[in-house]
Amino acid sequence: MATVRECSFELLRSLGMTTVFGNPGSNELPFLDGLPAGFRYVEGLQEAAVLGMADGYAQVTGRATLVNLHASAGLGNAQGMLVNARTAGSPLVLTSGQQVRAALPVEPLLTIVDATVQPRPLVKGSWEPARPQDVPAALARAARLAVLPRSGPTFVSVPLDDWAARADDAEAVRLLGGRTIATRSAADPEALARLAERLAQARNPVLVVGEDTDACGGFDLAVRLAERRALPVWHAPSPYRCAFPTRHPAFRGLLTPGQAPLARQLDGHDLVLVVGAPVFRYHPYLPGPVVPDGAQLVLVTADTDAIARAPVGDAVLGDPALVLRRLLDMLPQADRPAPERRAAPEPARGPGLGPEVIADIVARVMPDDTTVVWECPVIEAALWQRMPVTRPAQWFGPGGGGLGFGMSAAVGVQLARPGAPVLAVVGDGSAQYTLPALWTAAQLNLPVTWLIVNNGAYAVLKDFGRLLNTPGSPGLDLPGIDHVALAAGYGVRAERATDATALTDLLHSALRSPDPVLVDAPFNHRGR
Repeated sequence: MATVRECSFELLRSLGMTTVFGNPGSNELPFLDGLPAGFRYVEGLQEAAVLGMADGYAQVTGRATLVNLHASAGLGNAQGMLVNARTAGSPLVLTSGQQVRAALPVEPLLTIVDATVQPRPLVKGSWEPARPQDVPAALARAARLAVLPRSGPTFVSVPLDDWAARADDAEAVRLLGGRTIATRSAADPEALARLAERLAQARNPVLVVGEDTDACGGFDLAVRLAERRALPVWHAPSPYRCAFPTRHPAFRGLLTPGQAPLARQLDGHDLVLVVGAPVFRYHPYLPGPVVPDGAQLVLVTADTDAIARAPVGDAVLGDPALVLRRLLDMLPQADRPAPERRAAPEPARGPGLGPEVIADIVARVMPDDTTVVWECPVIEAALWQRMPVTRPAQWFGPGGGGLGFGMSAAVGVQLARPGAPVLAVVGDGSAQYTLPALWTAAQLNLPVTWLIVNNGAYAVLKDFGRLLNTPGSPGLDLPGIDHVALAAGYGVRAERATDATALTDLLHSALRSPDPVLVDAPFNHRGR
């Protein structure tokens, strides 16, 4: 009779979950010992880096991705990055080794106390099977729930002695892995007809796209709808993906994450159609109307929670891409003129490496097939204004603001797109949280380039200090960090740019290298 471990690996194989991201611990060794043929173990040196790598991989592939974490402290290390994964809807299946069942009543070292509680509320579901024989079914449930709308992380705690137990019924496990589940749902036809009529009758409608539009395959469909109905297009605030080509004539830019100024950006529109985003993801508290006076709002999303918490507007529950496709079938070409193209920003010039200069250099030197991972708040606005996004799943950022995403997710993105260049634009403060991801890239020899935008400070917090009138906060400067030396210590080639010419040459070379490279650039913010 097969063991629980043998049945579980057969199940994982049938689900396509053959890449395992992890950091090994004693409780996990019985699961990891002698991985079956066809399975790949991607090791990170700390669980935050592991979770970030898996997040990037899962967002690119869209498939359930297995993450093996160590006991309670390891799970705790990963939870900062789990905030990002939950916000982004990354379909991760987290597993962690629990102590042996017989010892649990006395809570020995490395026991996960209240195992199903610790990862909540950052997971969609959390289980510790009642019997060893229930482990495969728990894994199957976690994998299915992770990809069902709205997708997101799940968790299974497995006592370490469960893997060697005899399984009840290998055939039942085989049937679990053989299920076919359609995960996308179309919207109510009557609701779609009403929405199409409102769009057709609106005097000055506007389209707001969000990250789920890109994640569900609606990037090109949003372009077609904007062109069909002559709609100006804004991107929803606080983005972690880009759902519309940034140089399209209809693209207006990024909505601000403040309630009152966001409403002012939408002034003059009588219908606001939000597709694949919550209404809205704000950051600083700037109270005011959600939309301008006289404007109506309709939200299209597969996220029931986003619908429930929206403060205004009607909603249509359904897969954003399927809704966009159906609207295209229902709506004729608009008879109003298309939005005028925004004026392109003037090329930036020094002195020094300011945000616009860096963004222009990156846009100029990166190959067309580059995927960009970004985590650098002080130049985010310049990146959005100046760097081209031309295709789906091209830009990825931290969904929940958990620092460390950029360094680690770039590794997972590259693993999901073998051979393609990946550029991570990361602030020097953010880089410290998951710097060990460099080691993984070096061990696997991945073509990832990290651009460290180095101003020796938590510069965005200095900006917030001015906003919040807290100029005396300590701990905002970060002197004495040598990223070139740190990268070399992990086995990654690193260079320091001294000016715009050097940065251009170094990035051009790094992005065409088959090896991982780190480029450290001194950042000069005008006026700081």
